[in-house]
Amino acid sequence: MATRHPKSGIDLAARARARRRALQAVYAWQVSGNPMPRVVAQFEHEQEMEVADLEYFKDLVAGVERERAGIDQKLRGFLDREVDEVDPIERAVLRIAAYELLHRVDVPYRVVINEAIEVAKRFGSENGHTYVNGVLDLAAADWRAVEYRR
Repeated sequence: MATRHPKSGIDLAARARARRRALQAVYAWQVSGNPMPRVVAQFEHEQEMEVADLEYFKDLVAGVERERAGIDQKLRGFLDREVDEVDPIERAVLRIAAYELLHRVDVPYRVVINEAIEVAKRFGSENGHTYVNGVLDLAAADWRAVEYRR
């Protein structure tokens, strides 16, 4: 049984799976250097994609690819090192969450941060989620100032 958002009707579990798959795809794209369409094609054929929000997955990975330069530029102000020096998993998490914060204003910033922390805990280094949390909290306060203050 799907857990749906009471107002929007969005399947929250499918969205969470889409974010996890997007993390894996963005990570593979960063590490392999393969074109994003090839990476996406590989992920579309995997079984878990059948129960993930495929459209959201595609939006996240295409958005990160398309907006990478702008995302990285905006993240720089909140990092203690260069973007390319951030652990590849945490870098992928930050890029996806930054894309959501900047371009998916329909998703509350708290949801973006919580989901990013969860995927960082699952796939990242031991304390990577605390780094992700700190960076995204600062970014959300700046990029979504009105929503953040509420």
